[in-house]
Amino acid sequence: MSEDTPQPPLPWIESQDPLPPVENAWGKGTDAPGLLAAGADLGVERLLAAYSHGIFPWFNPDQPVLWWSPDPRMVLKIEDFKLHRSLRKTLSRYAAHPQFELCFDRDFDQVIEACAASPREGQKGTWIVPAMVEAYKELHRAGHAHSAETWLDGKLVAGLYFVSIGQAVFGESMFSTLSDGSKMALAALVQACERHNIKAIDCQQNTAHLALMGAKEMPRSEFLSHIRMAAQGDGPHWQSLEIDWDFWRGDKAS
Repeated sequence: MSEDTPQPPLPWIESQDPLPPVENAWGKGTDAPGLLAAGADLGVERLLAAYSHGIFPWFNPDQPVLWWSPDPRMVLKIEDFKLHRSLRKTLSRYAAHPQFELCFDRDFDQVIEACAASPREGQKGTWIVPAMVEAYKELHRAGHAHSAETWLDGKLVAGLYFVSIGQAVFGESMFSTLSDGSKMALAALVQACERHNIKAIDCQQNTAHLALMGAKEMPRSEFLSHIRMAAQGDGPHWQSLEIDWDFWRGDKAS
């Protein structure tokens, strides 16, 4: 888009309106590449419909609900996950600690609240506004939002939350008060995905941290094909999953 090309209008949608096709999202050269629409609600059905079409909400406290579908999309293929030797050593060290645990869905509310209090990489403030926190808590109660958690001495020290529709997994945000804590939670999620034939984790946007862990950009059309197929599969019962510490003792480290 040249400097003389006018900014495309941003559709406003009401609660009864469907989201526009992702092909209508703003592209390169606009003020906000990937921005698709504004308005509507954050109810469970709306969120499930959005994620099923490669769309997610992201907005600041002084903005209406904004819907995004960037092209390309940052995706971590499970086979590309980089378990660096330093992280494997950290996992091995904590594996022997009697009060260290990696688990899922023990305290989703605490995880998302901690994520909301932590700035996203490259940003000064948080993007997880109170309306988002409440919406994803409701999505968790509906069985589609989950958390991977790192516990030490009876306290939640790190974690991440994600959306799961069948075998389609969409990473959202993470926090940590322990060195490598969120990376260990991500490693636990990767392990669970591999064991249950989940091929990839959506990471939404490109960051240096995600790239270091093996995530790469994927054309939106390819990403949409992936989630259409993955959403039809049966996902795991996340809360009942147990960690297999032997998983990291093979050739996973780089």
